[in-house]
Amino acid sequence: MTAAARLNQPDITVQKQIVPDIVRQHVEQAAFFWAQRDMLAAEEPPDEKVIAGVDRRLEANLDALRIAGPAAWPFIIAAYEDFPEEGELFLYGWVAIEQTDGRRILEAVELARAREDEARGLVGALAWHQAKTIGPLVRNWIASKDEFKRYLAVAACLDHGVDPKDLLVRLIRDPDVRVRATSLRLAGKLKRADLVREIAAALESQDEPVRLWSAWALNELGFAILAQPELQKQVLANGPNAMTALRAIVKIGPDKDVRTWMGGLLKSPDTAPLAVRGAGMLGDRTILNWLIHQMRNPALAVAAGSALLELFPEARDADLFTLDPAEIGQAFKEYFGDFGPNVPVADRVMAWGRATALLA
Repeated sequence: MTAAARLNQPDITVQKQIVPDIVRQHVEQAAFFWAQRDMLAAEEPPDEKVIAGVDRRLEANLDALRIAGPAAWPFIIAAYEDFPEEGELFLYGWVAIEQTDGRRILEAVELARAREDEARGLVGALAWHQAKTIGPLVRNWIASKDEFKRYLAVAACLDHGVDPKDLLVRLIRDPDVRVRATSLRLAGKLKRADLVREIAAALESQDEPVRLWSAWALNELGFAILAQPELQKQVLANGPNAMTALRAIVKIGPDKDVRTWMGGLLKSPDTAPLAVRGAGMLGDRTILNWLIHQMRNPALAVAAGSALLELFPEARDADLFTLDPAEIGQAFKEYFGDFGPNVPVADRVMAWGRATALLA
């Protein structure tokens, strides 16, 4: 019997305890709000104020599901069957952990394993709970023979900033790429200087995520000379981790050397957007006029807008962006099509800059 069919079966006990339509709504909204906050958190730079508002709405819906208790499960299962996405998996895992339901927790693990591209939802459920709540699971999983459970455990340690102590050495050598990469990131976050040799050895890995997080961790530990070549290589490749590597390079400094290197990036159409975006990471608010100039180029406008928001968080409330590229001009319409990203409007930014005395 499907979850939807089970919902139609009479259950006097459940009907006395809950209002089905209300519980269904809380399930749908909780899944939606977590997926939304995960997307917002991945933006560069993220809007912490907006994320905090979404978090409050998410927590309100989770509170309602705490009250509903086990009676919420038919609705949670039905939601995942209809939409097996990250938000629904987050909710499945979060409620299972909240209720200390071992069977449901294992189900959540298997759902995540079957769709590893959506595993972030289960990692998010582990992150949303307090460390002491998930502690027994993490201690069990981190030494498991199951590589996927080891990954979940290390990811949970990363989100909560928990140090697995001596186990971290073994995890950095783990045969699974995702476990190794996450463990290296954890070592950097925890400033585990005692593991520098192990971290440096990972720079020789054939796996790109391992090399990236090895370099990032070394940079966090103050070994910029070892980290810099790999970080620069990651930026030049302009892959999915280019922004992470770029931010690490900016952190390395010195400022003059970073600016010179970014000047080289600006000369190539492939890496120019990274140079514009990186300019916003340097903290120099005197470049506003230069950023406005970049905004007039469709290929650089989005990067310039992100740099603007990093340097001037107050610009978020000033209506300086548009979702309609045609509003800016034909060149933008041709470049982005009818459904472009949130693009800064250079003339609006110019007017805002003058009105706020940021520009002469």
